[in-house]
Amino acid sequence: MEMINAIGRRKASVARVYLTKGEGKITVNGKDYKDYFPQPHIQYNITAPFETVEIENIYDLKVNVDGGGYKGQSEAIRMAISRALVKLNEDFRKPLKSRKFLTRDARVVERKKYGKPKARKSFQFSKR
Repeated sequence: MEMINAIGRRKASVARVYLTKGEGKITVNGKDYKDYFPQPHIQYNITAPFETVEIENIYDLKVNVDGGGYKGQSEAIRMAISRALVKLNEDFRKPLKSRKFLTRDARVVERKKYGKPKARKSFQFSKR
């Protein structure tokens, strides 16, 4: 098996994942994923696709992620891992799709408009 790569996006984050045969080592931008994402609920986002298809500690992951915050980055990585697993084995598609790991969540921050302090918020109205 050669290297399988996939891309995942969420908010302003873009994640590129490279999947190879190994012993389950996950590196994100050159660091271990537990060092890069210290919060346990964010770490779970990265391991969830492997738990869904029940193949923990078989593949090594090298991840390059850029843009956004830690939550958007972790969800972009989750999507990229899911896409790589589907490239590996088409039978993994059904369980991953049922958990919505293959769906691109396109919600992004709305831009600020002129004449307003935020995207939709208005300044206080004064009648007099």
